[in-house]
Amino acid sequence: MPSVLIVNGPNLNLLGTRELGIYGAHTLADVEAMCHKAAAALGLQAECRQSNHEGQLVDWLQEAGAEQQAGRLIGAVLNAGAYTHTSIALHDAIKGAHLRVIELHISNVHARESFRHHSYISPVAAGIMVGFGVEGYPLAIQGLHRLATAQS
Repeated sequence: MPSVLIVNGPNLNLLGTRELGIYGAHTLADVEAMCHKAAAALGLQAECRQSNHEGQLVDWLQEAGAEQQAGRLIGAVLNAGAYTHTSIALHDAIKGAHLRVIELHISNVHARESFRHHSYISPVAAGIMVGFGVEGYPLAIQGLHRLATAQS
């Protein structure tokens, strides 16, 4: 069964307790359960990971690129958190691994602080999901599935 990788970056382990007015009350475990359900509805297996460490995220994205090239993975949904706005390394990992990525943000980053308006991920993303709350995760999985199906 093909899979989809859901990667969450720094501070997303604090979902459900961090800035509830922005991120809502759902926990990371709730998000992962939503992802498993959305993936299963499409005949996919979801693999969910979270790390506060940039290098770990780079390693996972590189590995995912190889899995996608081998046909075992349709791509990744990436909520890089604050690394979205700072990490050339994540940009380079996605580009170098030829990984199909949907960039995801729970909040509408364009309606927030100006430093959140720039993304190093967007230029290498196949699509971007912004501002739908945690409901954006299932939507991103569906979008990624459609892209992967259209390209196969």
